[in-house]
Amino acid sequence: MNKEQIKACGDELYNALTQKHTLKPLTERFDDISIEDAYHISLQMVERRVQAGAKIIGKKIGVTSKTVQNMLNVHQPDFGYLTHDMAYSQGEEMPISQKLIQPKAEGEIAFILKKDLIGPGITNADVLAATDCVIPCFEVVDSRIENWNIKIQDTVADNASCGLFVLGDKAVSPSKVDLSTCGMVVEKNGKIISTGAGAAALGSPVNCVTWLANTLGQFGIPLKAGEVILSGSLVPLEPVTAGDFMSVSIGGIGNASVRFV
Repeated sequence: MNKEQIKACGDELYNALTQKHTLKPLTERFDDISIEDAYHISLQMVERRVQAGAKIIGKKIGVTSKTVQNMLNVHQPDFGYLTHDMAYSQGEEMPISQKLIQPKAEGEIAFILKKDLIGPGITNADVLAATDCVIPCFEVVDSRIENWNIKIQDTVADNASCGLFVLGDKAVSPSKVDLSTCGMVVEKNGKIISTGAGAAALGSPVNCVTWLANTLGQFGIPLKAGEVILSGSLVPLEPVTAGDFMSVSIGGIGNASVRFV
């Protein structure tokens, strides 16, 4: 793809985001679109958000578990940028009917960094040493691509299908919990709908953050102290609508809950 096409696609995705409509998959419209092209498109989309007043507060890893990879038919991780207007607090209602198009919720573990991580060459030990705390999290992903009909290039271009997220109100040191074996239970409207464990995300959420630091490091992009890093879902994606209430409990870490309006 040429620079003009990349810019046009980024602008088109930004407009779809702000105007709440979907687009035909980019992979159906551009036979030559590469993953590198898709990341440049996502940067244009994110830049438009920043120009409109959004502040980047972290990054997310997407499509880390086999369950989610199989659901979306996307078989490798990706990453996107988190902005301040995506973040909600525990107990705060999340206005998905106003802000999202085709939302799906997933439970995961968020890392809050206290030191920069600049790859390549980052190890799991480096990630743990740089992590201030881990927090239960609901990420509510969204796609600007029609009917979630995505390939890896489509979700990458769409800022890794970022939507909104909520952090729980309890944070613990990563040294206090086994992040590979910790169990997760997700409830929707009072019923258990899924369970998972830390190992569902590339063997461990720590592996996910290490992958992200090293992948971004190849582009000269650091993970920064103070940033929120969403490490990827441990359970299947769950479609949600206004009126739903969801909670997630992670062994050794705590709980997060969200009511959708």
